Amino acid sequence: MLSRRVITAYDNTGTAIVTRQRDVVEVLDREADFAVVYEPRMRRITAGENFFLGMQDSAEYTRDVSNMRLVVRRADVSERLVAFTAREASAIVAASGGALDVPAALTLPVAARIVASYFGTPGPSEQALIEQTTIMFWWLFADLAADPAIEARAIAAAADCRAMLEDAIAARHATPTGDDDILNRCLALQASGTPGMSDGAIRDNLIGLLIGLVPTLSKAAVLALNELLNRPAALAGAHAAARADDDALVAAHVFEALRFDPVNPIIYRRATRTSVIARGTLRARTIPAGTMVLAANLSAMFDPVAVEDPDSFRTDRPWGDYMLWGYGMHLCFGAQINRAVIPQMLKPLLRHKNLRAAGLVDRAGTPFPAHFPVQFDPG
Repeated sequence: MLSRRVITAYDNTGTAIVTRQRDVVEVLDREADFAVVYEPRMRRITAGENFFLGMQDSAEYTRDVSNMRLVVRRADVSERLVAFTAREASAIVAASGGALDVPAALTLPVAARIVASYFGTPGPSEQALIEQTTIMFWWLFADLAADPAIEARAIAAAADCRAMLEDAIAARHATPTGDDDILNRCLALQASGTPGMSDGAIRDNLIGLLIGLVPTLSKAAVLALNELLNRPAALAGAHAAARADDDALVAAHVFEALRFDPVNPIIYRRATRTSVIARGTLRARTIPAGTMVLAANLSAMFDPVAVEDPDSFRTDRPWGDYMLWGYGMHLCFGAQINRAVIPQMLKPLLRHKNLRAAGLVDRAGTPFPAHFPVQFDPG
């Protein structure tokens, strides 16, 4: 327990850090006691309404998540997104001539193209979409010190993104298409009279999903690749799996690498009332109302009580050992997309011999990898 406020972007009275896997899971499971805090900034992003990531358990949360599950279907992952990602990533790598800036030339463009093709909302350009979603994600989740310059950029980007989505929705109303994309599925629900699917609600749900998709997919892929490149034995295993078209083994290498450097090493919640964590154990602690609780998912994935041989790089771990996308009610909405798409982004690179870093990961003063040059033997 710390009396000082580590996170100043959201109101709180102090800080508690939770590291054991059981305790991290407990915090993320007890939604009524340890709440998400994003609502004020989500309402600034949408210019009014909350997005389900910023909601507590409620009728509105259930409605909005259910609607989005109807349009972002799990079957799409295997039936559409895997092949699309593999095709786009392979084309980029094949045209690179053996040298590639991974986030700028591969992972961010592929993520933006998923938005254009699958969501049906391409934006004015790939670069504009990337920049808008990245700064909004930064302000919502990573601007823990409440930097006014980041806020100003995020609010401007939000206005541009809202306008882009409003234009896309209006264009579909004016000129319907037969495309089977997320936007048309949303409009089909709207036409059926489904509650919570007005044009404004569609826009707000889409903006929330886009924020969570583009920068997260890219950052996860780059961090995993960097970890593999720093581990010659693991890289050799990933290379062999990619050459053998063993997608499951490629994924096992990628996500084990990401365990060592996850996108978000902590997940923060605020205590809605005074509560006890780990009740009945020697480590039990009373958490005062208003405390910001930092649930360290990175630490949880290395807890020797819960994870076998945690310090070793192993590709035979059960998926339950991983806590890469959160846990519980607010598990990342796109967790299944992440799990399938990230390995496919990297597989064309991993297939090549002598894959090596040609520089360090450069975040360009942001929380996100902006540049990471690699080289490989083409052919």
